[in-house]
Amino acid sequence: MSFLREKRARFYFLFLCGIALVLLLFSILMTWQHTRQTQELLLEKEASLASSLLEQGVSAEVIAAAMKSESVNTNGLTFMEQIGHTNATPLPLSPLARQTAISFGIFACVILFLLGFAVLFGSAIYLHRQDALYQTVIRTVNEYSDGIFQNHLPQNENGLLYQMFSGIEELAVALQAKNENEHKSKEFLQEMVSNISHQLKTPLAALSMYTEIIMDEPDQPDTVTSFAEKSMASLQRIEQLIGALLKMARLDAGSIVFEKKPILVTELLGQAQAPFATRAEVEGKQIMLSGPPDEILTCDFEWTSEAIGNLLKNALDHTGRGGLICVEWKRFPDMLRISVSDNGCGISQDDIHHIFKRFYRSKHSSDHAGVGLGLPLAKAIVEGQGGTISVVSTPCEGTTFTISFFTNLTESQG
Repeated sequence: MSFLREKRARFYFLFLCGIALVLLLFSILMTWQHTRQTQELLLEKEASLASSLLEQGVSAEVIAAAMKSESVNTNGLTFMEQIGHTNATPLPLSPLARQTAISFGIFACVILFLLGFAVLFGSAIYLHRQDALYQTVIRTVNEYSDGIFQNHLPQNENGLLYQMFSGIEELAVALQAKNENEHKSKEFLQEMVSNISHQLKTPLAALSMYTEIIMDEPDQPDTVTSFAEKSMASLQRIEQLIGALLKMARLDAGSIVFEKKPILVTELLGQAQAPFATRAEVEGKQIMLSGPPDEILTCDFEWTSEAIGNLLKNALDHTGRGGLICVEWKRFPDMLRISVSDNGCGISQDDIHHIFKRFYRSKHSSDHAGVGLGLPLAKAIVEGQGGTISVVSTPCEGTTFTISFFTNLTESQG
């Protein structure tokens, strides 16, 4: 009887059981009442018969013996037929039976009417509440199909019906998540298209101008060489921009699966600073690595080295000739921290809360060739692996970026 787990069905079933019990009690009462009434009528009839016989001179002993007798003979049956008192006698012609039937019928009809009214009234309330529940479900499901998820189906009771509601709610949650993902995907696509269009406009315009100059002065080798180099720089900027945008798109779409493996921190940082060694030497800057040589970190080697590389590039961009960039790492009880510090121009307090926004360029920034995606990309890579990144900076003194990876002490033991 699994349907009894539902509260409404359980109450209705108990209501019907109560009605059945009341009907049984009233049946017993009616039987007892009918028996008493029949007994009273028979006693009244016997008293009338005895009174008539006594008036006619029949002795009391004969009358008493006749009343106590239970035997029926042919003479008695014949006499009853002669006076019209037989089973074939119509009910209206039998006063005793008529009176008993009328009294019992009225009492039974009243009781059955009351019980029937109670059953109909209780059933009407139950069906009305069920209908209201179904209307609510239909309305809510229609809202789900229209993408509206403000209302929810009732799930605070037991029973098969509410199990079905729970299943519908799970489908609605999945549908809501799908709609939100589709909406985010559309917004992301629009944002990416807008960003790419905006960021490519300047280098493409420069390329067009450089090409026109080269075509107009083909006999000027110095001019051709100069603007060819500028064209190459613009192409490199476009390549860098598109590469960074594609990486950001893959990270935002969740299509990147970080392959975490235990690696030496020295190997990780060596990979990160290798592309910038020549640039640092040419610009008269120094990159120093400092930390335990046997320290191990579990992370994605390629992506994490790129994130640190972006921090190194940012430090080189904002550090003048003779500048020093220090990369340090240190193990703490529950984490490993890697910091990238420089003694460059620093970040103003107006900009420090915005530096991880995409394409953000400070009004105080000098004219560097960056596209404003290095720091957001580093943040996305670190946070995608469960880490955090923070920055502390003092204008005209330097900046320190700190990456924290929450790890186990067993990692440091190899």
